[in-house]
Amino acid sequence: MTVEEKVLQTLRELPPEKQKQVLGYAESLKPGNGPKRPRRSLEGLWADLGVDITEEDIAQARREMWGNFPRDIS
Repeated sequence: MTVEEKVLQTLRELPPEKQKQVLGYAESLKPGNGPKRPRRSLEGLWADLGVDITEEDIAQARREMWGNFPRDIS
């Protein structure tokens, strides 16, 4: 029995909902099914929110979050 025949036999034994899941997975494995459009930067996604985060804001948040974290691990 070939791999294709085994896959078809197993697929036929599955309930319809599981068959749909298998189909979706198989289609995702096809070449060319990667991202279809370029990713947008987060800055562009936040542009209309009026959020202006500076490097200093990020540095301050890091200091607040990690300020009490023990540095010396012995």
